[in-house]
Amino acid sequence: MYSISQRDYFCLLNMLDCIDKIRQYSSPFTSADAFGEANQAFEACLMNFIVIGEMVEKLSEELKDASYDEIDWFKIQGFRNILAHNYFGVDAEEVWQIIHNSLPRLEVQLKKLL
Repeated sequence: MYSISQRDYFCLLNMLDCIDKIRQYSSPFTSADAFGEANQAFEACLMNFIVIGEMVEKLSEELKDASYDEIDWFKIQGFRNILAHNYFGVDAEEVWQIIHNSLPRLEVQLKKLL
């Protein structure tokens, strides 16, 4: 069993903080269209997704290997890369679906690691 390092611990906390911010910034909206049209909230969420991807990069390989069955770290980093390199072409519907379908599961899985 992997014993979590202080660095990993703080990276996971930062990721959970980003998830909380994404939830907060997106919560006033009832549709992907409305969310996508709210530039400030939409862009704030995208930035927090990028930070989550950056935190994955900082996690130890030991933690990622120990938890890969539960968390697809590669997919999270891939989404970060899409956002960072195709910022103005991001589909609000895709982001909306990730917020509502994937982030709650990720939050639970991250909390389990802590």
